[in-house]
Amino acid sequence: MNSLSTEEGRILVGTARQAITHHLEGKTLDPTQLANSELSIPRGVFVTLFDHMIRRRMRGCIGNPFPKTSLLSETVRCAVEAATMDPRFAAVRRDEFVRSIAVEVTVLSPLEHIMVKSPLDLPLNIKVGRDGLFVDGVGTRGLLLPQVAVDEGFDEEEFLNQCCLKAGLMPDAWVTGSVKVARFQGQIFSEEAPGGRVFERKLRGIGRKG
Repeated sequence: MNSLSTEEGRILVGTARQAITHHLEGKTLDPTQLANSELSIPRGVFVTLFDHMIRRRMRGCIGNPFPKTSLLSETVRCAVEAATMDPRFAAVRRDEFVRSIAVEVTVLSPLEHIMVKSPLDLPLNIKVGRDGLFVDGVGTRGLLLPQVAVDEGFDEEEFLNQCCLKAGLMPDAWVTGSVKVARFQGQIFSEEAPGGRVFERKLRGIGRKG
């Protein structure tokens, strides 16, 4: 996966913010005029909203690891849905968005299924601070971004447990061999404050417990 430049990250975050603003004002944003060679390629993306006034508490998160349209178009769609359609939260209000919501965009690498002889080897094949996880169970799926494990202080086993829970499975489902596990990496671009400077967030790994 080609890394995006800081400027491309700024475009993505700025486009996400503009898309939400337009939607809350009853308008639609057409991002095609902003596309360039990298941003026009289909790539998985998640848009996360944080309440900057309450210790960056999550306020919405929607994404798609299997895109069919350009990265820029997926960012627009996911941004609007993160603000208005995340079932865990009430829709973001326009005044709230302007005053207190910071935007973060995570661009995903392609998913890589982890092949192991024993499910117990799965924790040895992922790294907190580098990898995100995708669990595919029987008719159910769950995904956790790389920054979740770092922010929550998970080691590799707990990261697997929590991803199984996200999929609606028992936390130890990964041990049984009944689910498929994939890893991916993410490039994270985040606002320091609502509408503020955009920076690329680098994660520091916690790692497995010795």
